[in-house]
Amino acid sequence: MTGRGLEPLDLDRHLDLVHAWVTHPRSVYWEMQGASVEDVRSEYTAIAANPHHEALIGTVDGRPAFLVERYAPAHSELAEHLVPTAGDVGMHVLVAPPAEGAAPVSGWTDAIFAAVMSWLFADPTVDRVVVEPDVRNEAIRAKNVAAGFVELREIELPSKTAMLSTCDREAFAASRLATAPGGDRALV
Repeated sequence: MTGRGLEPLDLDRHLDLVHAWVTHPRSVYWEMQGASVEDVRSEYTAIAANPHHEALIGTVDGRPAFLVERYAPAHSELAEHLVPTAGDVGMHVLVAPPAEGAAPVSGWTDAIFAAVMSWLFADPTVDRVVVEPDVRNEAIRAKNVAAGFVELREIELPSKTAMLSTCDREAFAASRLATAPGGDRALV
């Protein structure tokens, strides 16, 4: 995977694509199954207006390949479940489903996940990444652990029972995803 980058989500350019991704059957834990295009526009317009939350499109070789949300846990629904620190950043990542009829590429999600984590920790103010996957989402929970996350406890959020998990930069640096062969994982 070469030529990776991140750019702010532009609803004029990316709305139909993001709608297809978040409503895809593989994205059930994104909690937008059945959402209309306007529902997705409304959700991401609200994120864009929130000074503590942002959405970005990740590209590989110039083509959109994943969606990243970065947020401040202290200003989110996690604030009552976590003692936030100044160095915390929350993250959501959604890797685009394979094109219809295309076979999944081995290691693709690992490489994107590692690139996102490297990008987050490239910011010297970030000490810890916080995630809150649905407890039933075993695939992303395993990916989180492979990236160095520690599962702290189950928490009740308005739309799900989540597994509150954190990863500091040392745990990520020692993780299977960070140490796997694959060359430069830089996003920007």
